Amino acid sequence: MSVTRREFLMGCSAALAALAAGQVSQLIFADQVRAAGSDEMLVVVFLRGGCDGLSLLSPYDDPAYRQARGELALPLTGANAPLRIDPRNSSYSTSSFGLNGKMPQLKELYDGGRLALVHACGLDDDTRSHFDAMDYIERGTPGNKATGSGWITRHLQSSGEAAGLLPALASGSATPASLLGYGGAVAMNNPRSFGISTYGRYNRAEEGYPVLKVLEGFYPGTGVNSLDVAGKRTIETIKAIRAANPGAYTPRSGVSYPTGSFGDALQTVAQVVKLEQGLRIATVDFGGWDTHESQAQSDGNGYLPDRLGMLSQGLYAFYNDLVDYQGRLTVVVMSEFGRRLGRNASNGTDHGHGNVMLVLGGAVNGGRVYGAWPGLQDLDQGQDLRITTDFRVVLGEIITRRLGNRNLGAIFPGLTAQIYQPLGLVNGADPGPISWASASDPLEIQQSPNLPRRLYLPMTGKC
Repeated sequence: MSVTRREFLMGCSAALAALAAGQVSQLIFADQVRAAGSDEMLVVVFLRGGCDGLSLLSPYDDPAYRQARGELALPLTGANAPLRIDPRNSSYSTSSFGLNGKMPQLKELYDGGRLALVHACGLDDDTRSHFDAMDYIERGTPGNKATGSGWITRHLQSSGEAAGLLPALASGSATPASLLGYGGAVAMNNPRSFGISTYGRYNRAEEGYPVLKVLEGFYPGTGVNSLDVAGKRTIETIKAIRAANPGAYTPRSGVSYPTGSFGDALQTVAQVVKLEQGLRIATVDFGGWDTHESQAQSDGNGYLPDRLGMLSQGLYAFYNDLVDYQGRLTVVVMSEFGRRLGRNASNGTDHGHGNVMLVLGGAVNGGRVYGAWPGLQDLDQGQDLRITTDFRVVLGEIITRRLGNRNLGAIFPGLTAQIYQPLGLVNGADPGPISWASASDPLEIQQSPNLPRRLYLPMTGKC
């Protein structure tokens, strides 16, 4: 194909403008490429808005629950009756517990020993603000929003990142605060649209992707210049995804993802896992859990039950789509806080405190509920489920025993040996004595907290 100087300049400009505008899905790579680590993968699903854990895993026959919830209490009979589980935990013997009737897929995973539940869990801070709570959790520093990096960032940088092209993925249009400050994260809506957006003829397969080829010449990746290395890795990532023909992706036989953004996000992660380009951590956001009004109907149908059903369907599809990877895959599901025990005047629930965390995977000691159940008599601030397990304990056990990183003090500044009491959620052993070195010690993240979230590839040659 013949390209004039003027046309090529236009193509270069369009490509670089796309990069500057973040249309390469905010792709940015770190200066350092470390040795490959564990093959373990962690997927963090965040239910934004404050999921009602008392509807997800309910003490459905507790008189205090039924009186406080009224019409919102799960129906005891009918098609949407709770799916009773055996918690296998003596502190839960005072009530019967069940998963929401819309979640049979998760009940199957629980009964099969692949799903563990942690109730009365969460952020042990008094805030009832969505934004503060999410910030505290995703930065891994309760009560402190000034931390310049996310907990996933500190994990990756203290353990040594994988040498693959895609160590960290945010399935969506932006990276969450948990990846704040990390250079190797890719934000991707879907693999089909991932690449350099420019004038059509310069980015077509039948034309040989002219702009990509020329950029390859500008960034051979042979020098020590960080931009040269970053540019090369950017191009190699785009090429690897295109070579996999993501538009032709078909989930494993019998697997059906729910329609909508949540199912799409999970399928994107599954596709990237199967590319085998070094993915170690992925994040998925699932919003819409702020149920202040019209939460559910007395028969167990309604907005929240339908959302819980979508969560159940999505996790089940994702786990079964990755059957060949289940042994090294762990999925954790969390939210910023739970909901108040009592319903409000709008047949909804307001911001609460204690909640449920879900842990799913081939190495999970599932089929039981972990943590101490505080009951519904002694409530936080007289209204909310108390927290007996800090969310950092759940994440810390996965990080140490599955991901092989013992540097919990650097990952979660303020977490102590007194707070961190592993529950036995997952198989595996600590890789060594837990390090409680704080962020002011040598493991402090050296990367600037104010790094741009996009990669700019300046032209270093002549067009």
